[in-house]
Amino acid sequence: MKSLADCLLYGFVDSAYLDGRDPEGLCRQLCDGGADLVQLRAKDWSETEVLRLAKRLALITADAGVRLVINDFPEIAAEVDAKTAHLGQEDFFDAGHQQVDEVKPSGSSLELGLSTHAPYQAKRACEAGADYVAIGPVFATPTKPGRPGVTLEYVRWAAANIDRPWFAIGGIHLENLNEVLEAGARRVCVVSAILRAPDVAGACRAFKERLLSAAD
Repeated sequence: MKSLADCLLYGFVDSAYLDGRDPEGLCRQLCDGGADLVQLRAKDWSETEVLRLAKRLALITADAGVRLVINDFPEIAAEVDAKTAHLGQEDFFDAGHQQVDEVKPSGSSLELGLSTHAPYQAKRACEAGADYVAIGPVFATPTKPGRPGVTLEYVRWAAANIDRPWFAIGGIHLENLNEVLEAGARRVCVVSAILRAPDVAGACRAFKERLLSAAD
């Protein structure tokens, strides 16, 4: 399994984008297409439902050598040996946490990522010990309705100031990917541009090829 520093493409099994499809099948397509991480994001599901699916996805990602990331539930990540979890600002700082160790299950080697939407939030996330940082949404996206894009200026700031792996996220598709890469990003999270594609694995491959070319 790759270190976070070596991960480039971050995909999602998002309950809002299933459209009646089998989440396990989507996960396999993401892995087959070259995603380095796959996040299980199910904002409208119960913790029990998330755990049930996480157990199944963990088998798929482990077999593919891909990191499974559990959104919102670090304890579920530890239970299914997912290695990585992710929290938003509202679930971490707004909930009163100051250090990531406060939410990592005792005795686990879980790595934790935090969402950020401005430089001050990124600085605070790094000071809190986040293992990686998400930067965005770079462009407005239906995945985060009502939240304006943070623009490429934040991506440029991140490239100059963040000292750990970070991923640009939000409204990124193949037509604007070059802009994001030119602003300094090397890792991206992609939701709708992959999950809405007719060929999910093929869309992953197209993103991964561009990211690998930029990394050379």
